[in-house]
Amino acid sequence: MATNEILQIVVFAIFAGVAIASLGERAKPLEQLIEQVSHMMLEITGYVMKAAPLAVFAAIAATVTTNGLGILFTYGKFMGGFYISLFVLWGVIFGVGFLILGPRAVRLARLVREPTLLAFSTASSEAAYPKTLERLEEFGVPNRIASFVLPLGYSFNLDGSMMYCTFATLFIAQAYGISLSWGQQITMLLLLMLTSKGMAGVPRASLVVIAATLSTFNIPEAGLLLIMGIDQFLDMGRSATNVIGNSFAAAVVAKWERNLRPEQPGIDEGATLEHPVPAAAPAE
Repeated sequence: MATNEILQIVVFAIFAGVAIASLGERAKPLEQLIEQVSHMMLEITGYVMKAAPLAVFAAIAATVTTNGLGILFTYGKFMGGFYISLFVLWGVIFGVGFLILGPRAVRLARLVREPTLLAFSTASSEAAYPKTLERLEEFGVPNRIASFVLPLGYSFNLDGSMMYCTFATLFIAQAYGISLSWGQQITMLLLLMLTSKGMAGVPRASLVVIAATLSTFNIPEAGLLLIMGIDQFLDMGRSATNVIGNSFAAAVVAKWERNLRPEQPGIDEGATLEHPVPAAAPAE
């Protein structure tokens, strides 16, 4: 753990979680302490992020000074390749959704445009959660299913985040001239499938996982500075992808459970498909 080996940390966290759960009420003070420490660390991270623009500017300035303006073209190719891959992934998600949902998949894609754009502009899929939930209910997904699948997906169905971490790690390795074998790349894929679970859907959250992955494969962690300057632009794409993937996942689960209802346009505020606002009684 002291050397930031992410796999060992994950294994330790699993054992610690099982042990705490087995202690029951006796573990309450420890749970409260861990929760308070997590809040403290998030606050410290917030302070660091406020100073990050200065560090990013210095890193980009040093990179351009050392490598010339041509490095900007390299960044452009990196970002272009990443977004092309995201578009391919969106096509796969929509294709699978169309096979299961039929023509209604087109309507779902239109409904989730607003939360997707919100996630893209804020680089945070969490910010789009309320609007995504509202659009899924309008599409016909019962509230009890959407309210279960979306939070679960925000922890375990982070397609965009995993793709971003993979692209960033390979980009840094190539920048340092480090060649990774097919076996190492497959290992990296499996590792990121595990470590990306539970990643927060907020800006810069991916950097923590990327830093841990770099150390696992003996890639200099200083290379993280190479992507910090464009991290915001890449984060926007991965957040939008997470929203799209989880939206289709919720609709597919509702279809499998045979609870997908006809579209409900203009749901009254405060009403859900599970507890609709009752209609007014007809006048005598």
